Order: sequence, then C-alpha cells, then structure tokens
Amino acid sequence: MKHSSLRRSTAEELRQAAARAQDGAGRAVTSALTPLGSALRSRRAGDARSIAHRPELDAPTTILVTSPAFADGQEIPARHCGPGIGESISPALAWDGVPTGTRRLLIVLEDLDHPSARHTGILAAAVLEATGAEGALPEGWFSRDNPALTWLKDYRGRRGYIAPRPLPGHGAHRYVVHIVAIDTPITPPPGSDLTKLVPMLAGRVTARGRLTGTRSA
Repeated sequence: MKHSSLRRSTAEELRQAAARAQDGAGRAVTSALTPLGSALRSRRAGDARSIAHRPELDAPTTILVTSPAFADGQEIPARHCGPGIGESISPALAWDGVPTGTRRLLIVLEDLDHPSARHTGILAAAVLEATGAEGALPEGWFSRDNPALTWLKDYRGRRGYIAPRPLPGHGAHRYVVHIVAIDTPITPPPGSDLTKLVPMLAGRVTARGRLTGTRSA
C-alpha cells in the first residue's frame, strides 16, 4: 500500500513539475512575441477575406451551429486553445437544420484576424459524412486520428485540429466554425487543401451555418 501511494505521489509531482515547466515556457514565448504582435496589431485579414465569401459556398445560412463550451460571439475557453494558452482539445459542436439529401458536411475553423496577407486564416478543415438534419461532435472528436473525418491541409500543410492561438500582443481574434452542407458524396483529392476542394463544390452546397468565438493571447 505504501509503495502504491508513493507511486501515485511521485506521478502527481512529476505531472505538476511538467505543468510548471510548460507554463514557464509558454510565458517566455509570450513575452518574446508580444512586441511583434503589438507592432502588427492593425494588420488583420478581416471578414472580407473569409472563405464564407467564396461564390461556390453561397447558400442559405439555415444551419444552426452551437457549442456547450461557448456561445456565439463569446470567448473560447482556454482548454480549447493552443500551446501557451490551453490543451488544444477541440470543443464539442452541435448543429441543426441540415437539409434533406445532404451527403457530406464540410467543417472549417478559420481565424478572421490573422496578421498575414499571404495566406488565408484556415486552421482546420475536414469532410464528414452527413447523418441527418441534426448532428454533434463530442469534445476532442475533431482530431487528426479520427477515421470518420477526411482532413484537408491548412496553409502550412498541417492536418487536424489546429487550436486557436492568437499572436501575443495582437489583440482579440475571431475564430469561426463553418459548417457547409453538400448534396453529393464528394471525396477530397489526396493531399488537397480547400483551394482544390472548393471549386468542386460549385452548385453542390445547399446550406451553411457558422459559430464565432473570440480569444486573446
């Protein structure tokens, strides 16, 4: 019994030490990047560059997207944010109003306030088989290892849930979850990103919806 208690105590001490080290590293990175973020504070992509304005995705906004983690327009909890802020765990999502005949859903996470003018603010994009008018993803389900999702690459070539993580000092960012209903069982080409998929969706999008959360570093 003593050995078991000792092992538990040691494991907890190691976990706490690792957490302190991670927090310390996160604070150091934040301190180093804050001047850059402040200098770029006025540089933002803005809503005008959002993927929502692609003509291929134009459709009625009749899908209601919600999350138990945050309400529309409210702050995204740290748990669902990236390194230096949280644990990079995707929030639970739910949706309603998907039209009859929908075969696939395109789910996109976009940062509307990223400071670069060279790329879009797409952080994550995946295609999911539609199962009816309603649906939901539990917390952590929106992950790279989930076989139910067909992932597309982000602007850096990454796949999976790239959690919200604004540049320190840059101010509040708006993060939008888009859900797009597609009336055909489309499969993204291997290794593709949204620039290749979106043109294939012309005339195939029947509805869409969005949920916006905010976060500052």
